[in-house]
Amino acid sequence: MLGWGLLYSQLPTIAAALTGMIPNVEAGSHLSESIRFFLYDTPKILLLLSLVVFAVGVMRTWITPERSRKYLTGRESLGNVIAACVGIITPFCSCSAVPLFLGFVAAGVPLGVTFSFLIAAPMVNEIALVLLYGLFGFKVAALYLVTGVTIAVIAGWVLGKMKLDHMLEPWVRQIRDDGTNKSPSYPSFAHRLDFAWDSVVDILGKTWLYIVIGIAIGAGIHGYVPEGAMASIMGKDAWWSVPAAVAIGVPMYASAAGIIPIVSALLGKGAALGTALAFMMSVVALSLPEMVILRKVLSVKLITIYVAIVASGILVVGFLFNIVI
Repeated sequence: MLGWGLLYSQLPTIAAALTGMIPNVEAGSHLSESIRFFLYDTPKILLLLSLVVFAVGVMRTWITPERSRKYLTGRESLGNVIAACVGIITPFCSCSAVPLFLGFVAAGVPLGVTFSFLIAAPMVNEIALVLLYGLFGFKVAALYLVTGVTIAVIAGWVLGKMKLDHMLEPWVRQIRDDGTNKSPSYPSFAHRLDFAWDSVVDILGKTWLYIVIGIAIGAGIHGYVPEGAMASIMGKDAWWSVPAAVAIGVPMYASAAGIIPIVSALLGKGAALGTALAFMMSVVALSLPEMVILRKVLSVKLITIYVAIVASGILVVGFLFNIVI
């Protein structure tokens, strides 16, 4: 655990050093930023996934999927609220939140509840709220908090009511079925640790390639997407500016803390606040790299439904901000 923490804390330094060692790559260039992003985020996500799956694996030896389902049966609405609140206090970007999502799904937590967490974790966190408060004041930060949590709770609730568990990939359904149909015994804590490690090997083996591909896409976007072009679209006073901002934001990838300075720059170039924040929500909650990673767990149809519901909520928030402020 000490080695894990040390390695994780040094990832920014290691990524920067490795990027600087690549010949013919100018520091501060688009290519340099993309490479540094990839070298930092790839081990970061894999380390987070390993840690979270291991921790959830240990917990699953005590809290079985059957118990989770039994507790949450008839309480999905409460579960959506709790999951969204947990998401707020976890400072994860969309891809970093996926490991916990995988753990929750595999542990038998209702799908709609896990979606509430997946939406809230990147969209609303303490870092984003502090930055929003510092840049735009209490009113904007509070409205963003309320609307972000509302989207997470309602979207998760709707997805849960649609009963979409059959759209999970077969290997995920198998994990849930195995945990429901049998309750293995663990003679010692060492056996529990063995089970957790086997879970890490199994899930990491099935998802690592998707994670690397997703981060590679995000790295390219991070280094090369032109800010000026987006500002020119979002600054136009037209009804389609909010949908356009969401459409532009979905393929991108950044944390809330990373995208807020860009939002500030866009506002300085004339973008409407609601349009800019809708763009921010779509970037942090519906990134293309996240969808690539989730594809290993969810069917294309389920991902499409998820994106459509969350994007609809973001559109409402964007229009609301433009009307209220």
